[in-house]
Amino acid sequence: MNLSDMLGCADIGQLSRIASVYQCECNSNSKNELIQSILGAVSRNDVFEQQISSMAIEDLRFLNSLLFETRDAFSLEELLARAQQSKFSSPETASVAQKETKGQQQVSGEKASSIQKPAKATQPKRRSKKTPVMKESSPRDTIVKFKHQGWLFNGFTGPNRYLFQVPEDLKQRFRETLKRKFAAQLVYTDEPHVYRDEQELLQADIRQLLHYIHHNEVTMAADGSLYKRFSLQLLDLFSIKEELPGKGEWRFGYGKYFHHYPNRMSLLYDYCVQMNYFLEEPLGLRLTPDGQERLLSAPANELQQLYKCWLKQYKGPIPNILALVQWIGGLSDQWVTAQSLSQVLVPLIKPFYYDDAERIFQHRLLGMLVHLGLIRLGEHEQHGMVIKTTKAGKAVMLGISLEEQNRLFMY
Repeated sequence: MNLSDMLGCADIGQLSRIASVYQCECNSNSKNELIQSILGAVSRNDVFEQQISSMAIEDLRFLNSLLFETRDAFSLEELLARAQQSKFSSPETASVAQKETKGQQQVSGEKASSIQKPAKATQPKRRSKKTPVMKESSPRDTIVKFKHQGWLFNGFTGPNRYLFQVPEDLKQRFRETLKRKFAAQLVYTDEPHVYRDEQELLQADIRQLLHYIHHNEVTMAADGSLYKRFSLQLLDLFSIKEELPGKGEWRFGYGKYFHHYPNRMSLLYDYCVQMNYFLEEPLGLRLTPDGQERLLSAPANELQQLYKCWLKQYKGPIPNILALVQWIGGLSDQWVTAQSLSQVLVPLIKPFYYDDAERIFQHRLLGMLVHLGLIRLGEHEQHGMVIKTTKAGKAVMLGISLEEQNRLFMY
């Protein structure tokens, strides 16, 4: 449904609240006048862009989590969870709070010790001026704000009363407006002299892995990983060279085998297990009929399947990975500097334990998109690291929804 349809279903109270946000001058008792005034205000580019420019970063993150969804309805619980995820805790805020608490304890101690001392004279107490504390908006406040701006509507009859929708035409305008806003901050360049393109290399290494398992007795250690000599032999066979994770290095969150193998190899191994190409048995790895068939030929849509597998493995630590990938693909149709793209997108990325937002952007997103063959990575003499989406990347990144990521079986 578009905005005009949803406004037509809204009651006059909600219409009045939306009209007040856009400062519409009309008869507040006329539903038709309210709808026409709201549509007129929202259709103005200057008003729409001003609304986006004045957004708090938490609101922008929340909006961003909804823009690339193919679903048209969300429960209140889902929206509350997304709004909560959009509020990143700040280490600076925590340290200030600790200092304030410590200061209060010191003051309390001083007061306690002063009670024991005899007072020389009684003086009137002065009221200390308390610094007003800004109350942080709650996830529910965010949803209410979006409703008052006409960006979220809940249903009106039956079960739909508990589901919320974003008007389809507004979603499109948000995407277009944000793309212009982001693109204006980017640095585009000419083609670099040297660039990396890993298209089809991951698919070739799937065959290398299955071929190795088919012709060798590959056994596993007690922790479920391959013995080191097997892992090293496989890494030597693969097209892209990686090193095994070091001892004590933290590795979790990005797939089942991420703590055993380097980034690219763990995705490759995860994918083969998920596609049932081999079984992990007490005596070692054994190729399945599906794996033997894959040895002979690759499925036509294998790149799309690999992409879905990667989204599924990485969406836990990066909940808004789909939106981030869509922005990377949409903003890098020309060669663009990685630094300027980082400045635009890193504020939308929530840190994950020891992975700060910049590391997630560089290694978990750009690095893996290069391995998948969806972007090229170049080195520009003047601008340093630059990237560009491949034609295959543009095709694969279109229309992948969160529901598809959650499917256990990929088609």
